[in-house]
Parts: sequence; C-alpha cells; structure tokens
Amino acid sequence: MKATQKDFAGLAHRAAREARIFFFCGPDESGANDAAAKIASLLADPGERVEISGSDLRRDPVRLGDEARSSSLFGSARHIWVRAQGDEAHDAVATLIGGEVEPSPVLIIASGATDKSRTAKLLAGRDDSLVAMFWPPDLRSVSAAVRAQADGLGLQVASDIAERIARGCGLDTRLARSELEKLALYLDAAPERPRRASGADLDAVGAQTEDDGFATLVDAVLGGGPQAVAAELRRFRELGLNPVGTLLALERRCAQLASLAARMGGRGDVAGFVDAEAAARRIFWKDKAAIGAQLRVWRGKRLEWLERRLVSLHQLLLTNSADADLLLSQGLAMIVRRRQAASQ
Repeated sequence: MKATQKDFAGLAHRAAREARIFFFCGPDESGANDAAAKIASLLADPGERVEISGSDLRRDPVRLGDEARSSSLFGSARHIWVRAQGDEAHDAVATLIGGEVEPSPVLIIASGATDKSRTAKLLAGRDDSLVAMFWPPDLRSVSAAVRAQADGLGLQVASDIAERIARGCGLDTRLARSELEKLALYLDAAPERPRRASGADLDAVGAQTEDDGFATLVDAVLGGGPQAVAAELRRFRELGLNPVGTLLALERRCAQLASLAARMGGRGDVAGFVDAEAAARRIFWKDKAAIGAQLRVWRGKRLEWLERRLVSLHQLLLTNSADADLLLSQGLAMIVRRRQAASQ
C-alpha cells in the first residue's frame, strides 16, 4: 500500500488491520510522526512500545527482526517504533522481511527519505506494508488539523484561533498538539465537557511575548552572524523557550531546505529559484531572504551532515532532559561553527 497525506486518513484503518511494516517518510516529519501515532492507536493490540534508532539498526541489522519476533517481558504484544535518517533501516528491513515468522508491527519514521528511497522500494507492492509520503503542509491544512485535534480534546476553536496556533507553531502539528493540551488543561476541557477557547485564553497559556517564537533563532543559527546567534541564545534563556520545541523548528527548516534543494537540483541561481518558489507559494514571502541565504550554505553533503546532527541532538535531548538547555546550546554552537567554516 502507498499513501500521501491526502489519502492516508482513508487508508489508515485498513493499513492498521492488514499491514505489519509501516514506512513514513517525506520532508514533513511532524506529519509522518502524526501518521505513525495514528496507526499505533488503531492497532488491535499495540502492547509494549519498543523504540530503536536508525543508527542502531545500521550497526546491527539483525536486531529489528529479533525485536519484532520477540514477545514482551510478560509475554504480551509489542510494536516497534523506529526513528531513522534516510535509508539507515534498509538492511534491517531486508532482514526482517526475509524471515518466516510474522513480526510484530514495525513503524519506521524516516527523516530525509522519500517514497523513491531504497527502503520504500523494498516494501513497494507488498500486501503487508504501507509506504506513506508526507510533504510540508500549508496553513489551511494545518489549521484544519488543529481544529480536529482540538475537537478530540473537548476544545471548540474558531478558524482564526486555529490559524493563530498553526502559525505560532511553525505549521508543526506536534507543537500545536502541545499548545492545545495546555489550553484544554487551563479551561478544564474534555470530550464530555467541551469548552470554547478564545484569543484571551490562548494569550493566558501561550507565549509571554509575541516575539518568543522559534523562527529568529532558527534563522540565526542556519544563516545569521555570530552576534545574531549570541543574541538569540540569550533570548532563548531569558524567555525559557522549550529546547525540544526549538529543535523541532530547526528540524522543520532542515526538511524544508532538503525539499527545496531536491527541486533545485544542479541549478546555481539560488535567488531566481527562491523567487519562483515564493511566487508559487511554496515559500512564505517573509522567509525568502533567510531561506535563500541558508540554501547557499546547506546543500549536498553539508545538508546531509545537518540532518544527521539534528537527529542525534534530538535523541540526546530526549534522554537527558535535565541538561536539555545546555546540550541544545552546545549543539547549536557546533552547527554555527560548521556553517562558518563552510562560508570561508
């Protein structure tokens, strides 16, 4: 089975019943993550969740098959959740599908991969597999997703509030979900006792200022000068921005740059390409200058390095939450040094 964000909802229930291996890819990592979570929620007996990184599977391809064909500690069901970069899981998947015993469900979120990648081709045409490709969403579709998430939490949000949340979260549905959960808690909302959310309610639980979004920090790290980076890191600490949320914003921009670089190909006219993308409304006009500057640096091998670095940093933050602020600052400094070296 194959799907995109347009038809995934219609295929999800059937895929959860019939498939055992799920490969979620494309430049919209938050959409792929949401889809994986949706499939996990639809499994008849999801059982224990076992998480494995793509780098672990690259070093030990046999591990995926071993985990997928083993029962949990108490003999109950389990499903395998893999976060990979590109085709890191290819050899492990090849080993898995070569086995004779039906595995537990395996859900792979592959940042930087597409439905034309080696892993996707390995699974194409198999009745027991789903390959789902997710492109970066637009404001309208994310706003609709925000309203759907809000309904599930017992929140009634108007279109303008949903759009505001979508914009504030950089079109990342994972961050939007976090904001909605805070709003539901604030209003004591639940599906059995729905509450209407206003702009004032969002102000009460949201950012302390209108300027404490992630965009300026992302642009400073990926394309700004040393002074801009220092100022943004000070703002990060003063406002207490969420380290994981900040990193997700960086990952989103990295995915956008990867998608743009793929469309641009070998063309050298970055400014002309960015102008054309903005005219086609694939780039927000206010982001043209920043994205143009970043595309000049983050392409090819340097972009691949950036993708791997962000994935490693994400895993590090999740396993060391107490030191997340310090680890993020160190990781961003490494990225800035790499960019400056490439620009010299």
